[in-house]
Amino acid sequence: MAASSSSAATAKQSDHSSPSEETEEESEFCPGFKDVDAFVKHGLGAVVSATKASAALPAAGDEFDLYRSFPAFQQFCASQGDRLLHCMTQIMQHHGCRSHMRDRNRLTGLEDRFDLVVDSNDAILEKVGILLDEASGVSRTQQPVMPAGYQPPKIVVSSWNRRGGERRDETFHLLHAKNIQRPQLKFKEKVDNSNTPFVSKIFIKPNAVKPLPSCECERPEDLDVPAALADFIHQQRTQEHVDDMFSHPYQYELDHLVMPESLKCKPDVQMYKPLAESTCQFIYTLDDLVALNEKLAKVSEFAVDLEHHSYRSFLGITCLMQISTREEDFIIDTLELRSEMYILNETFTDPAIVKVFHGADSDIEWLQKDFGLYVVSMFDTHHAARCLNLGRNSLDHLLKVYCSVNSDKRYQLADWRIRPLPDQMLKYAQADTHYLLYVYDRVRADLYDMGNGQPTLIQQVWDKSRDLSLKKYVKPIFTEDSYMELYRKQKKSFNTQQLAAFRLLYAWRDKLGREEDESTGYILPNHMMMKIAEELPKEPQGIIACCNPTPPLVRQQINELHQLIKQARETPLLKEKLYLCTILFGPHDTSRSSESDFLDLSSFVISLFGERFCELRMFFLSLVFEEEEAAAPAHLTVAQQKAHSIMESFENPFRMMIYLCFRGTKES
Repeated sequence: MAASSSSAATAKQSDHSSPSEETEEESEFCPGFKDVDAFVKHGLGAVVSATKASAALPAAGDEFDLYRSFPAFQQFCASQGDRLLHCMTQIMQHHGCRSHMRDRNRLTGLEDRFDLVVDSNDAILEKVGILLDEASGVSRTQQPVMPAGYQPPKIVVSSWNRRGGERRDETFHLLHAKNIQRPQLKFKEKVDNSNTPFVSKIFIKPNAVKPLPSCECERPEDLDVPAALADFIHQQRTQEHVDDMFSHPYQYELDHLVMPESLKCKPDVQMYKPLAESTCQFIYTLDDLVALNEKLAKVSEFAVDLEHHSYRSFLGITCLMQISTREEDFIIDTLELRSEMYILNETFTDPAIVKVFHGADSDIEWLQKDFGLYVVSMFDTHHAARCLNLGRNSLDHLLKVYCSVNSDKRYQLADWRIRPLPDQMLKYAQADTHYLLYVYDRVRADLYDMGNGQPTLIQQVWDKSRDLSLKKYVKPIFTEDSYMELYRKQKKSFNTQQLAAFRLLYAWRDKLGREEDESTGYILPNHMMMKIAEELPKEPQGIIACCNPTPPLVRQQINELHQLIKQARETPLLKEKLYLCTILFGPHDTSRSSESDFLDLSSFVISLFGERFCELRMFFLSLVFEEEEAAAPAHLTVAQQKAHSIMESFENPFRMMIYLCFRGTKES
């Protein structure tokens, strides 16, 4: 009775306390987390821990090969790899993506798995973007029920439909300006979109240890002739080396570059000035550029960053250059000073001045392509972050770790061709390099401490940055088989007519992009081109129906596109050729997308004996019926005959055993 009364009292007490507990449970974002920030903080910590753990694994090379020789390490890698693939498969299945990460019948290589991960990431990020748009008010919270074939119109947020509680600067993001004059029209030198290799624009080599080749010191008088063609004709006349035309101008200087003594000791960290108190000079005249070059020649280091635009140009345009010293910041209008930017080679190639970049893989190529600028004595903080195993190597993360600054990335994809630039975009550009020298000091100090007071890690980052400076810009060259690279990536199976249409569309897009100086993505995006080639529309309206929205140049050139599709439809339909003579081919193997993948496999068969033969049956003939070894050719010298006999002694033991058994059975 007492027990029942106590239980009743407990139940009664729980009934009274249940409303408060329910409110607490309802207030939680998800079980164990109060709000989104707590959940993100927990998830970010887990991601950082996983990244650090993966970074601690042995690197590829001799170290990994040593660990790989231990069975325990092999078992660990196999089990953890299967576990990770299983987790990735579950995530992909949850989001409705293809999830054949562990299916060996469908995915045969690392490249296929990587493509699958990229496709899944695109789908997941697209869903994230949709949800963020809904949260910010771009999409309505309640979507009406629509028919299956109905496509709702896109909502454009502007001043007339902006919600009252939203701030103006967070409502939209400026991506591509449509109504501005193309800056290419003002360039003094015509943009070279010709289908020829890239030739360096440098014709004066400051700080040279090895002089510039004579072929690069002269510029062609006729600007309509591509530089590569003019230099090639000049070299054929003078019988000079063709390699000089495509070599790196500062190859010799970079190969013999030595790290400065100032980087071999622990640095004194110099604090940056507040961004609001720093001066920023916008440089758009030649006199200002010359004055800037003189200022840079007096410092020991400066930070550099670039803003590039690639949507409305075939090769892309560098629109801004940001430079920061310890005292002030500079923003250079590279569209206005494009032909005079070579002046900065005097300081950019000075080995006594350290140029600090972050993630300079693309910057090095853009400097060469647009201005003929080269970098000697560079320090890349991206490689320093990788050596420090910080988990994330982006500049945004470094600013958050070392400067407690949350960088604003709203204008990362903005159209930097706009003139005049808004104040918000100028502040964003200034912030990219304002803190970089302070980060440069901090990462060097951490590398010095991690190296136990030795500059070994700093030397490692310096060597990687030097190798990055040796990178050369390579122009995209169109060939008759260029379309196959994109075709293989799409994982499509086209017949001969569809493949012919895809080839013609690819060539048309490349030619028009070079003539109009427009990117291939602006003329005809890849997914639209694949759709047109797959559908093979009979009418021009069908081509437009495959493009949503229709690109402007597609609408202008619709008749020419229609003729290309008609030409492709006249191609005879042929069955796919099956290469059944090779044991590495299966007619039902869908892991390879086209018959071109089997061309190399049909010419040889890889045997267990490590040798290649044209046909499998030829292996048995050469193995069984060749009793006597072939004598050395008579035209060989004595030394060559000795070498030939030594090479003949290195015979496969399996082949020797089979040959001896065959010879014994024949004699018996």
